[in-house]
Amino acid sequence: MNYVDPALRREIFGWHSPHLGLDMPIVRYGHFGRALLLLPTASGDFLEAERMWLIKSIEPLISAGRVTVFSIDSINRYAWMNDQVSVPEAARRQALYSSYIEEEVLPHIRRVLQNPSARIGTTGSSFGAFYAANAVLRRPDLFDTLIAMSGFYDLGPGYLHGYGDDNVYFNNPLSYLPGMADAGMLELLRHCQIHILAGQGAYERPDASVRFSQALSAKGIPNQLDLWGHDVNHDWPWWRRMLPYALKERVGW
Repeated sequence: MNYVDPALRREIFGWHSPHLGLDMPIVRYGHFGRALLLLPTASGDFLEAERMWLIKSIEPLISAGRVTVFSIDSINRYAWMNDQVSVPEAARRQALYSSYIEEEVLPHIRRVLQNPSARIGTTGSSFGAFYAANAVLRRPDLFDTLIAMSGFYDLGPGYLHGYGDDNVYFNNPLSYLPGMADAGMLELLRHCQIHILAGQGAYERPDASVRFSQALSAKGIPNQLDLWGHDVNHDWPWWRRMLPYALKERVGW
């Protein structure tokens, strides 16, 4: 089965990550356009978005050279989604994952783009939205656009069980965002495009998106909160509608 048009440029690359100690693949779709890093859900892999037809939903934009997508693996099967891993160790591994994104994935994308100073967009749904938001807030010098779909932005209620350390604090948006005081970082964030989308149907958590939007606004960071209807569930068919809508109607790529 072809999940994407066979004529679409699709390249799989990868390397053994020195930060993670794991073989980490990455797939690119398209030739030209603004670069978009796609983070998978929960324990998803780098081809999850393709198998779930999310890439197909934005294929016209990719084929038209408006966007080129890079998709990577999650490591949550070694961290938050693994009951055999302690909270401190899961937090340590998440911190390493942030370093992998910032110090390995971004340089690779810039090399591919042949632009050593490119700032790129990032997106994800569910747990992927959490990681996408964390990426932008930590490094707005690397990222300038966020499309967060059906996400949550605070690990505390479901994963931390009262635990906290620097690995948690600096990788949990609703921990560090309220205290963010670096003028340069805030200025960069105030010129990012931040789009937060969520449904209000089954298994959605629109309150999490509202809290995130409010935390951003409290720091003077513009953002667009898009709450869809009570029929909009936490599932791929809706994310296949949200992403092309956000890219075309909100971001303008």
